[in-house]
Amino acid sequence: MKLLQADRRLVEQHYEQLRLKPFYPALIAYMTSGPVVAMVWEGYDVVRCTRAMVGDSSAVGTIRGDLSVHITRNVVHASDSVETAQREIGFWFQRDELVAWDSRDRDNIYGP
Repeated sequence: MKLLQADRRLVEQHYEQLRLKPFYPALIAYMTSGPVVAMVWEGYDVVRCTRAMVGDSSAVGTIRGDLSVHITRNVVHASDSVETAQREIGFWFQRDELVAWDSRDRDNIYGP
């Protein structure tokens, strides 16, 4: 996890697949207007679990549904696949910033 001021080029690269959407310019302006917190999560079925917690723009009880005010005010981003996550992690983190570790309770949680 790290707090940083994202530069425009990085944010444009991250959201490149949305560049033809009408909200894209406002999204880029917002994402570069202040600091962001970048994180990498891992765990069993982490993409599905994270996306359920993040939700879409209106699902009550999710981060976006409860805290977002508009699609251009992206309060949280969650990768939609492991492959996308790997690409996006490379935008925000250097390899030496990632920590590889084995959880001592992994077998208790997920089984041997």
